[in-house]
Amino acid sequence: MTGHAAGGATPLPIVIAVDGGGSKTDAVAIDLDGTLIASARGTTSSPHIIGMPRAVELIDGLIDELLTQTGPRTIAQTNVYVSGLDLPAEVAAFKTALVGSAWADAVVDNDLFALLRAGTGEPDAVAVVCGTGINAVGVRADGLVIRYPSLGIISGDWGGGWHLGEQALWHAARAADGRGPETSLVAAIPAVYGLDTLQDVIEGLHFERIPNSDLAQISPAVFDAARAGDAVAGSLVDRQADEIVTFAATTLRRLDRLDRPVPVVLGGGVIGARDERLLAAIVSGLAAEAPLAHIELVTAAPILGAALLALEGAGAHSALSRAREQLESRQAVPVA
Repeated sequence: MTGHAAGGATPLPIVIAVDGGGSKTDAVAIDLDGTLIASARGTTSSPHIIGMPRAVELIDGLIDELLTQTGPRTIAQTNVYVSGLDLPAEVAAFKTALVGSAWADAVVDNDLFALLRAGTGEPDAVAVVCGTGINAVGVRADGLVIRYPSLGIISGDWGGGWHLGEQALWHAARAADGRGPETSLVAAIPAVYGLDTLQDVIEGLHFERIPNSDLAQISPAVFDAARAGDAVAGSLVDRQADEIVTFAATTLRRLDRLDRPVPVVLGGGVIGARDERLLAAIVSGLAAEAPLAHIELVTAAPILGAALLALEGAGAHSALSRAREQLESRQAVPVA
């Protein structure tokens, strides 16, 4: 059976899945046999970046775009996973904002759950995302879920493209005026923005000619400089690896699974760029902290996990393999 009507047959119901990250939002419609029949993409839908009303509006527009492509279809399940829904109050506020919409009964949660499902179906598992920001989640077979506020410095977080960019600029500014060690980032950072000097970047940020969120654009330059042997950039890459390992090991410990063979799913643009120094440090660091844990590196876009969860929610377990085959080729956008 296929999802396309033939000879007047009634089309299969569909599921809708949405994954909204710090840089982009993907949405797909899939038949209950696993056939991908529509897709749409937009910019970030993180409420931390664009606010709750705009996040809901953006996703609503993407779902409308899907339904325009599919035509009239019965919707069996809608699952929406969004970066920035880190606190129970934020999830509740997002659901409240959906009242009256066509997808008001959607399953809504943090996008980490989409990443987790993209990497494993194991009942005991950990996922760490490192893209624009950094966060982690852990699940256990008995229903225990470990979450983090993920509100940046105020909740103890460091890492992701934005923090890497911020710290790179801090070091470069100190190198430029003599307060810190020399670094090639002094020249590399202006090039990111097509500017001549580091002072141009500093003033651009100060006078808001450069949006503060654009600090994440510096991240690839940090990894390039580290690969070229820059000590300052290398220290930032090593710090990022340490933070990822700390998140993973801490979550395993809180799950009481530090000494068990649990999958640790890693994803997000910074990790997905597969920088050798970063990945080697993560592997060695996690081996020291949790020797039985095994890494599952997800380079597919997390919409894969969102789609699998939507199909599972609709009871379409036989469709999972087909959906995975069609969505695994969609790659996460690298940040490094």
